[in-house]
Amino acid sequence: MTSSRPNIIFIVADDLGYADLGCYGGRAPVSPVLDGLAANGLKFTQGYANSPVCSPTRFALMTARYQYRLRGAAEEPISSKSRSSSTLGLPPDHPTLPSLLRQSGYRTALIGKWHLGYPPYFGPLRSGYEEFFGPMSGGVDYFTHCASNGSHDLWFGEEEKKEDGYLTDLISQRSVDYVDRMAGAAKVGTPFFLSMHYTAPHWPWETRDDEALAQEIKDKLFHLHGGNIHSYRRMIHHMDEGIGQVMNALHRHGLADNTLVVFTSDNGGERFSDSWPLVGGKMDLTEGGIRVPWIAHWPAQIAAGQVSEQHCMTMDWSATMLDAASVSADAAYPLDGVSLLPVLVDAGHQFSRPLYWRMNHRDQRALRDGNWKYLQVDGNDYLFNIPADERERANLAGREPGRLADMREEWMRWNDSMPPIPADATVSLGYSAKDMPQR
Repeated sequence: MTSSRPNIIFIVADDLGYADLGCYGGRAPVSPVLDGLAANGLKFTQGYANSPVCSPTRFALMTARYQYRLRGAAEEPISSKSRSSSTLGLPPDHPTLPSLLRQSGYRTALIGKWHLGYPPYFGPLRSGYEEFFGPMSGGVDYFTHCASNGSHDLWFGEEEKKEDGYLTDLISQRSVDYVDRMAGAAKVGTPFFLSMHYTAPHWPWETRDDEALAQEIKDKLFHLHGGNIHSYRRMIHHMDEGIGQVMNALHRHGLADNTLVVFTSDNGGERFSDSWPLVGGKMDLTEGGIRVPWIAHWPAQIAAGQVSEQHCMTMDWSATMLDAASVSADAAYPLDGVSLLPVLVDAGHQFSRPLYWRMNHRDQRALRDGNWKYLQVDGNDYLFNIPADERERANLAGREPGRLADMREEWMRWNDSMPPIPADATVSLGYSAKDMPQR
């Protein structure tokens, strides 16, 4: 393999809203680094997550396939109660983005959140990563690094260890260290793949200065009595600073031009997020739950200042990274993701890309095809022209019954091609209307 293959850094925020970043219309200056990557690269305005909740999206990210194909992804999401489960996780024998890249000569590391099952049955080192530092579960305290069930959850490989520090900063610092260690080999033809998966800005609502909160909320990590938009925005800014440190490391080693850096969120925003003009958030198949920022920066291939309206979702980016690395899928596990490489080199390039979703929660289903979106929630059918009505307020189902029927039938055909939702699949909600008024 030649040194022309790019290094790849896949940065994933946790529960970030569509409009939280300045480059997506954010109302506060929290993201100068990410705004700069967008200004000097490519920003997608019609990009989606594979799910409106964390672990299902991560199954799709890892496999470049619809998450519905794997049992663990039917959990919405995997909870810390499954720590001893031998079924709720990413099967080690399934090819993944890191395992395929590693087989082709890439060095691989995950620094940050895993949320795809626990050892001894599952784990990053069993699914293609050479190195891992971070939490295995969905949410942890930023200072104690304990999960919602109270157990310590910070891992070095497959060994739990304690380390002092604010988790966002620890992820950033270890990512810089990884780039520093991989730089020499990358310069002479051994590229690296770094998954940099922050827990920010996921609850609990703790900034660098809020260590005292850790004891107050240690048994109540959902932090329903606290948080505000000011803390939330500072959490995003801490993450943005860390991304800046990684970019500085790439520049310091002369690797920035031929490193593909992709940034997104695992799903839409939560309590304090800004998703304007979209409606809904985490756990919803309305736009605010699934449309997320997508930024790509790769100076060797992507011209500065580009914007694309190409429809895409998480698994497409995994397919894109394989394509950029000239790596083929395993023939026994064909990809559902579609490479966006033609769009990266020509932002004006567009192609048809129907996108499908389903959720056990509230019996939701959705199909985005061209300008149109078919949505079902609690048995109610909706039809929206998204460019004309991004807030999904003008239901055209009654005016376009033929189109509604066609899209419903199209969704049913796709759904028939997927395994059914298992009867024992669980939905875990962090809060309800009794905790706060619903949107």
